[in-house]
Amino acid sequence: MPKTFFITTAIYYTNSSPHVGHAYEMVLADVIARYHRLKGENVFFLTGVDQHGQKVQQSAAKAGIPPAEFVTGITQKWVDLSKKLNLQYDDWAETTSGRHKKVVQGILQRLFDEGQIYKDKQAGYYSVRQEQFLTDKERGADGEFGPEWGQVEFREEENYYFKLSQHKDWLLRYLDNRNDAVVPNFRQKELRNAVERLTGDLCISRPKSRLDWGIELPFDKDFVTYVWFDALTNYISFAGYDPALSTFNSQPSTFSEKWPALQIIGKDILVPAHGIYWLIMLHAIGFPDDQMPQLLAHGWWNLGGAKMSKSVGNIVDPFVLTDKYGADALRYYLMSDIATGKDADFSEERLVERYNADLANNLGNLLNRTLNMTHRYRDGRLQRLSEDLKLPDDAIDGYKQLLNEYKATKAAARPDVMTERSLYLASVLNGFIEVRSPWKLAKSSRAEDREFLEDLLYDCAEALRILGILISPVLPKAAHGIFDQLNWKMELSGKEERFSLADAEWGKLPDGHVVGKPVPLFPRIETT
Repeated sequence: MPKTFFITTAIYYTNSSPHVGHAYEMVLADVIARYHRLKGENVFFLTGVDQHGQKVQQSAAKAGIPPAEFVTGITQKWVDLSKKLNLQYDDWAETTSGRHKKVVQGILQRLFDEGQIYKDKQAGYYSVRQEQFLTDKERGADGEFGPEWGQVEFREEENYYFKLSQHKDWLLRYLDNRNDAVVPNFRQKELRNAVERLTGDLCISRPKSRLDWGIELPFDKDFVTYVWFDALTNYISFAGYDPALSTFNSQPSTFSEKWPALQIIGKDILVPAHGIYWLIMLHAIGFPDDQMPQLLAHGWWNLGGAKMSKSVGNIVDPFVLTDKYGADALRYYLMSDIATGKDADFSEERLVERYNADLANNLGNLLNRTLNMTHRYRDGRLQRLSEDLKLPDDAIDGYKQLLNEYKATKAAARPDVMTERSLYLASVLNGFIEVRSPWKLAKSSRAEDREFLEDLLYDCAEALRILGILISPVLPKAAHGIFDQLNWKMELSGKEERFSLADAEWGKLPDGHVVGKPVPLFPRIETT
């Protein structure tokens, strides 16, 4: 079996509803997955929700309903958003599922039997908000714990610990030997610096006396496992990992064909959760270095320079935006107005501005005028009289360069660059139409002008067919709209397999092909 490209998002915590920052991560993962499918690769795209934890238990109690009922309602919001955003995932992770519980408990039991998990008593200051014990490193210059920790209280508690520190040297060697363990590269440097400062072991349990909404420890019924061995394990539990098999090489092919994964996470959960805890957990259960996941740590969508947060009250609702502007408009803005790995400020005005300029006035205009002219001057029928492209050199060179970049794996992680270059090609074609004035060529009595018009209309239609393929990962609905109006591959209308990078070679539209009638693909958004 050919290797499957496995991509996963961080699973989303079901204590609150999604905001536009979450939508960005979901769309980014979907775009990368679609890109690899476009290349003809097998893809397994996993996303989902983390449903356990003290905050969920507290919120459920406040709402007066059981935690299971509470997370069902919140989970549905995430499912609904994934549908609104046109996500094409292959599996949906929910940490309350039986198969996930089986894997979590199997791993815990194995590590306990190997002596990598032990019981100990801890006394110290505890952050109720962050659900963790604090050390002096978390104190500010004034010796106090900052407001980010919320309510802090002194606790003495017995718990189970995972021997994290004994794997520190391995993790440092791993990061030194693999320069793309984290993308972008400057995030890997941040991670390595954090590993250098690593001390102590990891508390991985909570007593049922204060938290019973979780997966029970298989070796002590009075405790549940905390988030680290629960939520993080979803990446392998839903991919088919079997904890009963002691070596990685003995894993079933259904798992080994998918793994390792590209994991898309926010920069705030790189350190320590994914970059330290998760990688060490995998190493501890026998994953070899060449089977460690690659971590793509993206930046934040801020609002007015501040990170979006429910507690602050600066949330932008993606449901409202998709209802108002459509999924493709939001997908395009989120992918084009931020550089992967960096932060950006969200602006609804900017969304409208980019939609009108890049999509309505540029790509949509090119489609509309090409089809209109083909029907007005040639009854909708394309004629290809010459093999030579009538497009300007910069359009030809741009198309060739763009196609080569799409074939390169690194293009997947830069949808902002790829969409910008695709739409630049559309703008070159619009400019070329203005310069060559097909409406004048249609009136000319010269045979060479009429022949040039035929080739010009064909080349513009063929360029639109290829642009439809190239934009399909980011703008799937619009890509189908372009193909529908070109009257191309109608038997696959609405299906993702309609688009293939192998079809992005010039000259696929046959001589004599009849195009459809133009319909505004991107109606302008009018602002008052």
